[in-house]
Amino acid sequence: MNIEKYMIPCMNKKLFGIECPGCGSQRSFFMLINGEFSAAFHIFPAIYSMLLLFLFLGLHFIDKSRDYQKIIIGLAIINALIMIISYIYKIT
Repeated sequence: MNIEKYMIPCMNKKLFGIECPGCGSQRSFFMLINGEFSAAFHIFPAIYSMLLLFLFLGLHFIDKSRDYQKIIIGLAIINALIMIISYIYKIT
């Protein structure tokens, strides 16, 4: 099954021909679902920190008895740093 035709295209890449920092996240997620953990990391290194961020965001909305704000902010910063560093590495 060719999953590429169901993915949302990157408008930055279509309009300007340059990948954005989030390029590869969809492909990486589908590789992760298929058990290709190393390949998922190579395509989009922030995949694991992004999944943790989404997990804690979900917990924040479900479990109102605990405060997940510091964890979410920390994971967001880590995720942004990983995305920026991997993007700079990719374009150089």
